[in-house]
Amino acid sequence: MTVIETSTRRKRGLDREPAAAAPAYITRALPWYAMADEEALDRIESRAFALIERVGIEFRDDPKALAFWRSAGAAVDETRVRAAPELIRGLLAHAPAEFTQVARNPARSVRIGGRHQVFAPVYGSPFVRDLEGGRRYGTLEDFQKLVKLTHALDPLHHSGFVTCEPCDVPVSKRHLDMVLAHMTLTDKPHLGAITEKSRAEDSVAMARILHGDSVFDSECVIMANVNSNSPLLVDKVVTEAIEVYSGAGQGIIAVPFILGGAMGPVTTAGAIAQALAEAMMVGAYVQIVRRGAPFILGNFLSSMNLRSGAPTFGMPEPMMSNFVIGQLARRLNLPLRCGGALTASKLPDFQAAAESADSMLSTVLGGANYVLHAAGWLEGGLATGYEKLVLDADRLGAYAVALQGMAVDDNALGLDAYDDVEPGGHFLGSAHTMANYTTAFYEAKLSNSDSVEQWEEQGSKDAARRAYDRWNLLLNQYETPPIDPGTFEALNDYVTRRKSELPDAWY
Repeated sequence: MTVIETSTRRKRGLDREPAAAAPAYITRALPWYAMADEEALDRIESRAFALIERVGIEFRDDPKALAFWRSAGAAVDETRVRAAPELIRGLLAHAPAEFTQVARNPARSVRIGGRHQVFAPVYGSPFVRDLEGGRRYGTLEDFQKLVKLTHALDPLHHSGFVTCEPCDVPVSKRHLDMVLAHMTLTDKPHLGAITEKSRAEDSVAMARILHGDSVFDSECVIMANVNSNSPLLVDKVVTEAIEVYSGAGQGIIAVPFILGGAMGPVTTAGAIAQALAEAMMVGAYVQIVRRGAPFILGNFLSSMNLRSGAPTFGMPEPMMSNFVIGQLARRLNLPLRCGGALTASKLPDFQAAAESADSMLSTVLGGANYVLHAAGWLEGGLATGYEKLVLDADRLGAYAVALQGMAVDDNALGLDAYDDVEPGGHFLGSAHTMANYTTAFYEAKLSNSDSVEQWEEQGSKDAARRAYDRWNLLLNQYETPPIDPGTFEALNDYVTRRKSELPDAWY
């Protein structure tokens, strides 16, 4: 193989890539984008508090939650909870503005809040899609592959949880396989199960095994993502998850999921106010359960096609909501979660690229600290795309560079470069270029900038085909991160025992 051929193979990602010590998360230097003025923020925030105080939020099917609210001083009328703004602000003031989620590999721990940003993959898709296999229900094998890919992709800092649903495993038991995969196939931080109280308890119990009592009792090592049932309803899935996770000092992310005109007002400002009200109430409940428990205020607003009822993504209205909710979260001194590379497209095509880029840009500039769905989302979240996962991750790497801002030190300004470059000459061989060429520009692994002749010689591959080759390469290169054998055995023993105790159930 010639030097040129070897160089080309490396450029195309066809040879094993060297392990890189990538940052565990992003600390941004870029300022936040502020879209709304203070008067507009005052009006939205006032409307959110008016919903809490006058209309109230339903807390159903969990008498314990209602008792907690009464003890905190809220007005409880059957299952409707109303609270004064001072009570909610006072409770939210106990939530940490920043916190660390500790990974089993300490070098992978992430800082959430403030100027820090953490990217995690798609969450919740029942289907998967790849270039050769097409669209199909997700399996445990798919799930494990996606966890491995998330581990291998440096721009993804967090493993998430339901990267796809393993639909070939009974619903009553699949959470055990999923938590085990996140704990053993990657050493990045992850989320846990919430769909039923015992599943949350299993997740927390396994986190205690993985990290040990001392770390578990003093640190946030696992989080859970919950959704209010918009409009204005918090069910026992949410409150029981909070009682399990927050009760143990672990983290909760609360995300109202609002389609404008369906689960919330059709107007963007009205939908933002409702989302803020629901998320604040969940965050306040977290602090009632345990003062100081980590909490992330979430936002997931989507526009919709009012003629068909189909959700739309990457549109201007949700983009505006990402900017405004970022401002509102910073007012409350709370970490923020928003959606990421969202699209209604069924394939990793132009529509997917455009909608995902617009959605992700507003999420990044708006200042979301924890970004779920940052890679892999297709079909309005119904499908996880293998190619989309690695394509999105490639762009996340570019965002990470931009967020660090532009250096303006002596080296960056490059005055020394003119010492060996004459007017009318070039900088290609200068000492300054040679000293900086490996770090000067972000190299997108899946963008092709070769000449058309080179591109044709290499098979005329489009982005989807290049992405297919890349995720297969990453799986072939994957190495399981080391884990203490005793811990590994204890986790497997726990899963085996719990599965023997649970009947198979498919709903």
